[in-house]
Amino acid sequence: MKGKRQDRQAKRPIRGMLLTLLGGCLWGFSGTCGQYLMQRKGLVSDWLVPVRLTMAGILLLLLCYGRQGKDVFAVWKDPKDRLELLCFGIFGMSMCQYTYFTAIGASNAGTATVLQYIGPVLIVIYVSLKTLKLPTLREVLAIVLAVLGTFLLATHGKPWSMVLSKDALFWGLASAVALAVYTVEPGGLLKRHGALPVTGWGMLIGGIMLDLLFKPWQMAVRIDLQIAVGMGAIILIGTIVAFSCYMEGIRLTGPKKGSLYASVEPVSATLFSVVWMHVAFGGWDLVGFGCILSTILLLAVEKA
Repeated sequence: MKGKRQDRQAKRPIRGMLLTLLGGCLWGFSGTCGQYLMQRKGLVSDWLVPVRLTMAGILLLLLCYGRQGKDVFAVWKDPKDRLELLCFGIFGMSMCQYTYFTAIGASNAGTATVLQYIGPVLIVIYVSLKTLKLPTLREVLAIVLAVLGTFLLATHGKPWSMVLSKDALFWGLASAVALAVYTVEPGGLLKRHGALPVTGWGMLIGGIMLDLLFKPWQMAVRIDLQIAVGMGAIILIGTIVAFSCYMEGIRLTGPKKGSLYASVEPVSATLFSVVWMHVAFGGWDLVGFGCILSTILLLAVEKA
């Protein structure tokens, strides 16, 4: 018995790593599904994101209810928690998803995901300003690499010319800001109520807000088999399965290692864009990707 227990304990980090990597890869796949739907099937983020958030929020809350019962509603009991949850859903979740998928529509899943990963660097700057403390040497290097990577993606090293469209750059950087807000804002809620119910409610709130804003039911969208399958993949695989794998992986490996493993998302989104959508990336693009992705390693080592 003791030997079997020790064997299971030894396998926990490996299983956690694989689950977290799978979650990150599925998020990258979800982004490429969004690229396919917008660039090949003519959908727009004004329709895709509200529908995705509303449906995913409902399904995620049903999953939580199956696991936790009525405790899934506990977040609504305290007035302060209610306000934080509404702010998270409206300003965190909805903006993060809307800016991200709009950036994908203007460029591709790989570029949009890499630009979004500037978010952790923005958090470093925010914390430094809030605490009035200078960033560490590693953090300064991460900031420099993020700026350099964005410059190379946008201009290919030629400051007088823009290679990346202005829309793609704007929405990509906006998604990085939204990711920073999405990460920082619900910290207290996550500790008190757990990630699954907070994320589920955030998605539902954000989806309803965007539904009222864009009224997707009034848009002339002809849903065929490809759109149905693509939306199903984004909602089920890219949300329910990916998030469940990620959370279980975090439980087994711990948040520091888990968040580092999950950074495979921009790599997987880039590979899916190349293999599936036949997006061609040049040398300067790859260097820019490398600069931005290296910031994840630098900040992860700093935390450790």
